[in-house]
Amino acid sequence: MRDDARQREPARSVEIVRYAMQQNGVEARVAQDDFEHAAGGRIAPEDRIELLANVASHVCRILDIVRFTFVALILVLAGCSAPAPTAQPKQAGAPEATTTVISNKHPLAKYLELSGYRIAETAAGKLNIKFAVVNHSEADIGDLTLKIRLVTTAARPEDPPITEFEAKVPALGPQEIKDVSATAATKLRIYELPDWQFIRAEVEITSPAP
Repeated sequence: MRDDARQREPARSVEIVRYAMQQNGVEARVAQDDFEHAAGGRIAPEDRIELLANVASHVCRILDIVRFTFVALILVLAGCSAPAPTAQPKQAGAPEATTTVISNKHPLAKYLELSGYRIAETAAGKLNIKFAVVNHSEADIGDLTLKIRLVTTAARPEDPPITEFEAKVPALGPQEIKDVSATAATKLRIYELPDWQFIRAEVEITSPAP
């Protein structure tokens, strides 16, 4: 005893389908001809570009530039931090001596030198003036009378003198120096007088006669 055999299903009617996909659509299969050429993971054969070697050379070159820049920067900073050379101060010498101009109308003028003027106030309007007289000749010079006019080094010809006086100088031996003192009148007080290095003396020998 068994069941009756199944009946076949009736055939279906043919249905209308769309057009088949064009060639530029998705292909059913992918073959080796469809892949693009690209670098693989294997070792490149001879005469090909070695990427790792080129990268290493570029890195070395960059390191050299960085090293050079660093050394140059250190040198620049060292130069900037070095102390600037200090100017050597000029040694202050002794002030210039009082200028003395002796009129050359007298033949003895070239042998005489007046220097070391010292001025002191003895009373209002009265000065005591001391100075040295030098005989530069090899002969004796007899008694002298000098007319001395003291002015400032910045004085103009029309400016009045600090003082004007006569001084008696005793005889001088060869190469001898003597201190001379004289009294003079002035309109200036002692605090109005210039320092000795700013005084100029104009001297004329009045005796003996030339």
